[in-house]
Amino acid sequence: MADMTPFRAAVVAWAAGGLDDEPLRESAERSSVRTVVLLEGPSDAAAVDTLAERRGRNLAADGVCLLSMGGAMSVGRFARLLGPSGCGLRLTGLCDARERDYYARGWERAGADPSEFFVCEADLEDELIRALGVDLVTELVRAEGDLRPLRTFLRQPAQRERTAGQQLRRFFGTKKGRKVHYGRVLAEALAPDRVPAPLSGLFAVL
Repeated sequence: MADMTPFRAAVVAWAAGGLDDEPLRESAERSSVRTVVLLEGPSDAAAVDTLAERRGRNLAADGVCLLSMGGAMSVGRFARLLGPSGCGLRLTGLCDARERDYYARGWERAGADPSEFFVCEADLEDELIRALGVDLVTELVRAEGDLRPLRTFLRQPAQRERTAGQQLRRFFGTKKGRKVHYGRVLAEALAPDRVPAPLSGLFAVL
């Protein structure tokens, strides 16, 4: 079975300055990587991975590696190293609307197809909440045992001027690991005909 863990570890080592380009190329070959999905953070990777599982896709077996970069401002470095002008891998990915320009410049400098990254209106959590609806997301929060913390959070004065969707997005980021957890929970709850357009676009090219 294909395993992308060694390749991801090699990318992390390179990003930390502990590995040059050639071992990374060799790791890509050993792992049979053909496509890298550049994602801003681990919650995005969790949602994409969960949706792939629901669709019966084994992304690793298809040579697809989900790669969390730790922020969109790093996309230029990652795209240049991994894309057509670097390791020769195909690039795709998701980004927030406010980060679109970082991705566009990174794709251009890497010689990648500019039509193969997909933009979320605010972020992926926003897309998932709007697709599912606030009532269902709140019910999922209750089912996960987080309704009391949510109610406590909503009593904060800073939340009064925000919409219900914005409040839920903020809540998911208030505890370490919660955003990743709900990336999986929300993706798992999506009906096939309610998948947000950026995710549908991404899977159409994978």
